[in-house]
Amino acid sequence: MKRTASASEIRSWDASLAALAADLEQAGLQGVEVLVEYQLPLSSKRVDVVLAGQHPRHGGPSYVVVELKQWTTATVFEDQPELVVQPTYGRRPILHPVAQVRGYVEYMIDFLGSLHATEDVVTGVAYLHNATDDGVAELCNYPQDALGRLFTARDRGAFLDHLRSRLSPTNASIYADRLVNSFVAPSRQLLAVAAEELRIREQFVLLDEQRVAYDLVLHEVEKAKQGNSKAVVIVSGGPGSGKSVIALSLLGELGRRGIRVAHATGSRSFTQTLRKVTGRRVAALFRYFNQFMDAEPNGLDVLIADEAHRLRETSANRWTKAELRSDKRQVDELIDAARVPVFLLDQNQVVRPGEMGTVEDIEKHARERGLDVYRIDLNTQYRSGGSAEYVEWVERLLGLSPGGPVSWEGNDRFEVRTAPSPSAMEGALADKLAAHQNARMAAGYCWTWSDPRADGSLVPDVQIGEWSRPWNLKGDRAIGDAPPAALWASDERGFGQVGCVYTAQGFEYEWNGVLIGPDLVWRTDRWVPVRSANRDPDFRNTKKVSDADFDVLVRNVYKVLLTRGLRGVYLHSTDPETQGFLEQMVSDAPRR
Repeated sequence: MKRTASASEIRSWDASLAALAADLEQAGLQGVEVLVEYQLPLSSKRVDVVLAGQHPRHGGPSYVVVELKQWTTATVFEDQPELVVQPTYGRRPILHPVAQVRGYVEYMIDFLGSLHATEDVVTGVAYLHNATDDGVAELCNYPQDALGRLFTARDRGAFLDHLRSRLSPTNASIYADRLVNSFVAPSRQLLAVAAEELRIREQFVLLDEQRVAYDLVLHEVEKAKQGNSKAVVIVSGGPGSGKSVIALSLLGELGRRGIRVAHATGSRSFTQTLRKVTGRRVAALFRYFNQFMDAEPNGLDVLIADEAHRLRETSANRWTKAELRSDKRQVDELIDAARVPVFLLDQNQVVRPGEMGTVEDIEKHARERGLDVYRIDLNTQYRSGGSAEYVEWVERLLGLSPGGPVSWEGNDRFEVRTAPSPSAMEGALADKLAAHQNARMAAGYCWTWSDPRADGSLVPDVQIGEWSRPWNLKGDRAIGDAPPAALWASDERGFGQVGCVYTAQGFEYEWNGVLIGPDLVWRTDRWVPVRSANRDPDFRNTKKVSDADFDVLVRNVYKVLLTRGLRGVYLHSTDPETQGFLEQMVSDAPRR
């Protein structure tokens, strides 16, 4: 996996894998295949162990997903059975191990082609091999089924019987290879299921910290209803870590429960797209951060502030009515608007002046009001093919994390290539479209952005050599074959126009083409921002945006653009030295 294990992880392997190995030997199952640290498809989340063999009764493949815990004690968190408190993690709640392993099983069934349309092939167990029932008694009451069962040290005999009932060594290597080499079904597209999610039932499988965030919000809602309380939940995570999946799952469930809830963002594109795909009935649920200036205090039970890194200092702008103008901070308006305000953010996605949402600032304002604050970090990667390595590579490439740029060594989940020209990039992406895989091209804001001509045709402003294409539309109305700006990333007609960070942020597509403009160039051993090459009106005022601020913002812009893809990315720089550097960084990566 090209990663170094921590000392604590090695200690965990020493203890838990040794215990499991002894159990398999005693059960007479030393011939089954053992997949250690099995990585879930399209995710950086790893499962402790998957046991592979043949089902002893009906034949065919059989898999047991095992979550290993060294716990000796654990208790339920505030009467919320799906959340538990365990001393190793301090006071913050974590997911019940049965719910954790059940999520893994459901996720595998959803995304692995070899498991589609199968029955009784995969089961899950949480094995607390150091615990007695007394130490974890409260956990034993959690509902169990074939997808998730709990065993402790006292249940060791029952655990061995369960393994024998599910596994035999016959054809074990064949069935293990079948799982490892399984076709991976396309990732569930966020917007493609949003309407179904909000109208009918939960469509997303939430794993680990995602599920903790979801359950914690529902718990705080019930607590607020019963005791007139108020709490703030902050969920942070990088691109593709599932923040918007949590938001939509919560919105759907709270709506079905009749809870007063609204969703808000600072993104016109994301909000308008959600309004479009969900239809008229629920469109009013999707609002903007600046629409809560005169909101009734605690008028909502829950306010879901998605992409909260886009919070601004105040909500007032030049169109704000005089009677609504005040110095009140926007974050305070959102906190005041609901019993349980939920902020979801990645503070490394701040891309324009005035955006200032950070975990620390939100927590500070909440604690000034004497409110309880729960912070949850989503450390799992779902975009970029589930490749956390790719996101780390981008951050190091752009100097947003320490260590300096390194060569992309490649992996089988995400493809990184350079394109020798914009036309070559467009041709490669067109091939993906022809294969029914969606793709888009986006660029840094380095070219003039013209209005459409009088006849409705678009001006090909993005000119690189002899190649040229128009930007996506500016407005909310389709013109010709071009979709409105807000729908560029989600409407298939968006291919053929070049998107910018404001239309790409918050969205995902399978194949991503990124044109790095002359506003950020590589010189010898470092990146050099070229402010004069940037055409973004928000960056023009040097008093509001210093050169140092511009340097950070332009790097964040390209981080956002580079992390929109699910399967792969093509890179091209308009600057020859920068292009040469990029080619050097990815030249040794394996091609697929």
